[in-house]
Amino acid sequence: MGYNVEHIGIAVKNLEQSIPLFERLLNSTCYKTESVDSENVNTAFFLQEGSKIELLESSDPEGVIAKFIAKKGEGMHHIAFEVPDIEAEMARLRAEGFTLLNEIPKPGADNKLVCFVHPKDSNGVLIELCQTIH
Repeated sequence: MGYNVEHIGIAVKNLEQSIPLFERLLNSTCYKTESVDSENVNTAFFLQEGSKIELLESSDPEGVIAKFIAKKGEGMHHIAFEVPDIEAEMARLRAEGFTLLNEIPKPGADNKLVCFVHPKDSNGVLIELCQTIH
């Protein structure tokens, strides 16, 4: 069973500068900003034809987004897939030999439970699984 892309995450240094840039680029307004303390990020969302773009700014100079930008620069950080049952999908991926970066789903932005798949197991792309919290 395949899953739809829920959003593409883009690491940015500064949301204040990046939001207007992406509003012009996408010809769309940012519909939501949110801080995710557990991940040390501030986020901004854009909706494009049913898919979302998420801008990620580090709220901590030692946070994962700050480290990502220091190593690779601004740019694509992850691709997220919406799954109907995140725990079942995590179990399936573990059984397939994938390395998960968290053992249990954790709260993420935009009312989601999230889990990440290590990029070494997916051709260098960080994969996020997400399930809407009902």
